[in-house]
Amino acid sequence: MASTLHLDQNLRTLCTQGCLKEAVQILLTTQNPAVDASTYLHLLQACIDNKALTEGKQIHSHIDERGYLSTKNTFLSNKLISMYDKCGRLVDVRNVFDNLSEPDVFTWNMIIAAYKRHGLPQEAFTLFHQMQRTSVQSDQFTFSIILPVCADMASLKHGLQIHGKLVRCQCQSDLIVVNTLIDMYAKCGCIEKARKLFDGMHQRNVFLWTAMIAGYAHNGVLHEASKLFEEMPYRNVVSWTAIIAAYAQNGLAENALEIYKQMQLSDVKPNSMTFSSILRACAKLGDLEQGMEIHQEITEGGFLSDVVVVTALIDMYAKCGNMAKARELFDNLPQRNVVSWNAMITGYAQYNALGEALSLFEKMPQRNVVSWTAIIAGYAQNGLVEEALKMYKQMQLTGIKPNSSTFASILPACAKLGDLEQGTEIHQSISESGFSSDIIVGTALIDMYAKCGSIQKAREMFEKMPQRNVVSWNAMIVGYLQNGLVDKALEIFQKMQLADVNTDASTFTSILPACGKLGALDQGMEIHQKIIKSGLLTDVVTNALIDMYTKCGSIHKARELFDKMHNPTLVSWNAVIAGHALQSYIKDALELFELMKYSETKPDHITFIWVLFACSHAGLVDEGCKYFNCMNDMYCIMPTMDHYTCTLDLLGRAGYVEEALNFAIKMAFFPNVIVWRCLLGACRSHKSVKIGEFVATLLFELDPTGAAPYVLLSNIYAEVGKWSDLQKVRKLMKERGIKKTPGCSWIEVHKMLHAFCVGDKSHPQTQNIYAKLEKLSSEMKAAGYVPDRRLVLNDVEEEEKESLLCHHSEKLAIAFGLLNTPPGTTIRVVKNLRVCGDCHIATKFISKVVAREIVVRDANRFHHFKGGQCSCGDYW
Repeated sequence: MASTLHLDQNLRTLCTQGCLKEAVQILLTTQNPAVDASTYLHLLQACIDNKALTEGKQIHSHIDERGYLSTKNTFLSNKLISMYDKCGRLVDVRNVFDNLSEPDVFTWNMIIAAYKRHGLPQEAFTLFHQMQRTSVQSDQFTFSIILPVCADMASLKHGLQIHGKLVRCQCQSDLIVVNTLIDMYAKCGCIEKARKLFDGMHQRNVFLWTAMIAGYAHNGVLHEASKLFEEMPYRNVVSWTAIIAAYAQNGLAENALEIYKQMQLSDVKPNSMTFSSILRACAKLGDLEQGMEIHQEITEGGFLSDVVVVTALIDMYAKCGNMAKARELFDNLPQRNVVSWNAMITGYAQYNALGEALSLFEKMPQRNVVSWTAIIAGYAQNGLVEEALKMYKQMQLTGIKPNSSTFASILPACAKLGDLEQGTEIHQSISESGFSSDIIVGTALIDMYAKCGSIQKAREMFEKMPQRNVVSWNAMIVGYLQNGLVDKALEIFQKMQLADVNTDASTFTSILPACGKLGALDQGMEIHQKIIKSGLLTDVVTNALIDMYTKCGSIHKARELFDKMHNPTLVSWNAVIAGHALQSYIKDALELFELMKYSETKPDHITFIWVLFACSHAGLVDEGCKYFNCMNDMYCIMPTMDHYTCTLDLLGRAGYVEEALNFAIKMAFFPNVIVWRCLLGACRSHKSVKIGEFVATLLFELDPTGAAPYVLLSNIYAEVGKWSDLQKVRKLMKERGIKKTPGCSWIEVHKMLHAFCVGDKSHPQTQNIYAKLEKLSSEMKAAGYVPDRRLVLNDVEEEEKESLLCHHSEKLAIAFGLLNTPPGTTIRVVKNLRVCGDCHIATKFISKVVAREIVVRDANRFHHFKGGQCSCGDYW
């Protein structure tokens, strides 16, 4: 038998030569070997380097049998903890730790870090508290581990407690600790405290600068991040990577790529984190060509053996749709971590290859909470929400506890299903698990409650959040918009501004449609200025601005923005064509479509909806039919129900009511309620009683609770003087409990929205408004206005009919606008229903007598009244 010395030397030599299995074989087959503790450390280090769990377990048993762990030899225990942690075996990590009688500070640090790495911040924090109750003193490494745990939980409360301990331990001046403090405060949304720490440091190394840049980036304050980067006295690869990551994380991938090119010109060589960040930008853009160029640079730089870089490459190829290349890289990885497995699983899930995703999931060496979350998210993101919930329940049965990411992935599944009961149950689990204070989870809860129609509960969650970031504010804005509470969405946005929360691109793309819906042009223009100042005028935001200006009746500003775009996207073209069509600039809309045909952007089904809409509202029957026919012939776009509806509307508006009816009957689809309603509207415009009665009868069956067919048929009877038939319809409405939607109009004055309903007397300025209307009525009559009393279907005297017409909601809003704005100012009104004939005539006269432009957006389109004329040419 070899001597102890020779055995030790032999085992160490084999480890050095990479022959771990042979070394362990010798160790296990040698009878009664007396091995030195330092040799065990060498063997375990080899297991760590090779992630050799089987050999590690064998060595562990060998050590245990010889009683080394019963002594106070924490070195071996610590090395075992490190080995199991590296191999992803948290259960074994905890076993070794629990059997230690006196763990030292290094052991405590390792176990806390292990739980953090495995995505269990709450458990990591519990261990830290246990450590505080022992005689072991925390060191700067303890604090640099536990502070990121607070950041992961977004728990400012815990972070402040740790900061207090740091001050008492006099560790606050340590650069590593300050770095993690800055990171913690930034991730908890307290960027001011982070900056105060940074400013208080007399000596700042590159890592402190980088931490502050990353902090601003995390909070979406990119202008401050850029400013700090410019002020840096010295820039290395870490600082360049930080600013690249800042733009990539905030959705400004083009900027990230631009800075990466600047870095290359500065002769600073990228590291693995640089490549990971820039590949994330390529993935965000779906820019496969750029990603492949960076792949070449990675190969030339010798980074293909780096699992982090290769994992980022896999993710990039997967998100750019090249799953074959992603799989090739994955299969060639000598060592795969959980992130690489998840990148592949997520990639397959994104492209609906859930069979492949599940197959990989089943092959994993170790499934942990991250792996389960990846497959749950895969199902949820592909709309297979019931399967996502089943996987969530299976995960719970395995004993693996969900983390914040799991909850953030499963809550959208409940939202998609509208399953408030299941969502409330998960909320209970969140509370029990201690994740209620997590910003991401809290935001997902707001989204879930809002999408399940419980907007009040969503607001309660929002108000209870200890910390809110830009995403949580955005979720509340979107929640109100989804529930039709547009004014509340604007209210939340205004509170967000007062709270000095830094808005991001998503905030702007969420709130701009609210301004558009309410016609709040002043607020929209103010937001436009904020966008310019924040440097977030991306194509997506520009499209949202174009849409807002269009819906607020300012087509010239929308066109100005469009014309400044270097490469308008399909969304941009559609938005600007739609804008011109809606505002009766039909010639411009069709000219834009012709320009689009010669650009690199090809029209889609939405483009043709707006082209047909334009033709319909200008009586261009031949042109509209030509466009309808060329959809499939020239662009291989099969007409949808919307295209058929537009074409039928085109025929009906032009007076071809019988042809429109035949078109409806011969459609490729069974006509829906909207088709028949369009035809009934045409019957009303052209007094086609017979077809109108036929269509109305169909609608009474298809849409038994809708008021529109009853109102339209009543209008047809009123137009032709069939009063007894009109009374029958009104009686039928009453018997069936059907009520006409009351007209409501909004006007923005001095950035405040004012709403008016028909006959409204609730406004503080009611007396002045009615007096103004009376004065206007006299002036209009003197100019030749005659009220169209036929449109009042009430059994009242002629004088009272005129009074009722005078007090329609848009007339009240116009009068208010005239009273509260300077002469010459354009009046802009938004109405929930179609403008009635009398209001259309009256507004033409008002525009003439007051010498003002009046823009009215009704449920269908825009009307620009000026000098007694309307942009629609009375064809509406």
